[in-house]
Amino acid sequence: MQIPMSSPDLTDAEIAAVNQVLTTRYLSIGPQMEAFEQGLASYVGTQYAVGVNSGTSGLHLAVIAAGVGEGDLVITTPFSFISSANCILFERAIPVFVDVDPQTLNIDPALVAQAADDLAQGGNAAEHWLPPAVRKSQTPNPKSQLKAVLPVDAFGQPADYDPIRQVAERHGLAIIEDSCEAIGAEYKGRKAGTLGDIGVFAFYPNKQMTTGEGGMIVTDRDDWDALFRSLRNQGRDVFDAWLNHTRLGYNYRMDEMSAALGVSQLNRIEELLVRRERVAQMYNERLDEMDGITVPYIAPETTRISWFVYVIRLAPEVDRNRVVVDLKERGVPSRPYFTPIHLQPFYRERFGYQEGDFPVTEAVGRSALALPFSSVMTEEQVDYVCKALRAIVRT
Repeated sequence: MQIPMSSPDLTDAEIAAVNQVLTTRYLSIGPQMEAFEQGLASYVGTQYAVGVNSGTSGLHLAVIAAGVGEGDLVITTPFSFISSANCILFERAIPVFVDVDPQTLNIDPALVAQAADDLAQGGNAAEHWLPPAVRKSQTPNPKSQLKAVLPVDAFGQPADYDPIRQVAERHGLAIIEDSCEAIGAEYKGRKAGTLGDIGVFAFYPNKQMTTGEGGMIVTDRDDWDALFRSLRNQGRDVFDAWLNHTRLGYNYRMDEMSAALGVSQLNRIEELLVRRERVAQMYNERLDEMDGITVPYIAPETTRISWFVYVIRLAPEVDRNRVVVDLKERGVPSRPYFTPIHLQPFYRERFGYQEGDFPVTEAVGRSALALPFSSVMTEEQVDYVCKALRAIVRT
């Protein structure tokens, strides 16, 4: 049996929606984009939603809105897809990594508090949190300051936002919520994307819903809504004449075909989430008591997880790389999830990180394995994956 790593869940309705756009003259920002933005804002419960061409673009614009500039500091997690840190570098700021909770795999709120307090104090206490290469620099930016916290809702589970909010309010920080993996998730009954000052979603083909490529920024601030609409469209403001541009902007627009696909997928979002939960529960039932494997942990504060990927943890004595190879030989793809950001070659070279800097993240990075997962997986496919995995781990 050959099993895909992931598959988008598309119907004739999505195909018809995209084809309909091709019969109109609106191929860039038009009525489908407006409908998608209004629909998603209504779904998550924010005043505004702004469509962009990727979650990465959305995070970049969120960093700009938060006032982050050259040399500024943003507290974030090293256990994530790399864009959650790269978006800070786009503005020549510095990501300040803190380790993650070993169960939820989300940023540790206690470490966020400690880092923010120490950075505000300055001196030796602050230096402890800075990247090694920045600590050794003889030319620090005198105007740099801590501007924001950027938690990531890893694998569809929201971070623990109430204590993070307390830290942000104490130090006057913006909270940028990376919900690119968590549309539909809930924290204490509140939807992901609304838990910070700015939320960002992504709709890559392996996500809960897809627009092919695309993302969405959500907020309740009207000034940020206007700023995002300008920045995504080459810096044009609503009062600008054609080809006039008020500020430096970017081509971060979402096209109408993608928006039409998004409208159709959003109409089915509850169905899509329930179907993914069904597949996750099938995995849980088959793997929960298996020696050498730990299934995903769901925190009490998570009143709804939005299953993005299904990631298990392998015991230290299990050779994960061998498991990946043996699964592939049986037609089952799998992926290490994630390689810690601070150990990526670029971050090692630029910031001087090395193994041992974030031990919890590194332990998770060595043991985490994503199994095939999508809302269209069958019970037969899940059975096949689990039987293959059981046989391999036993040996």
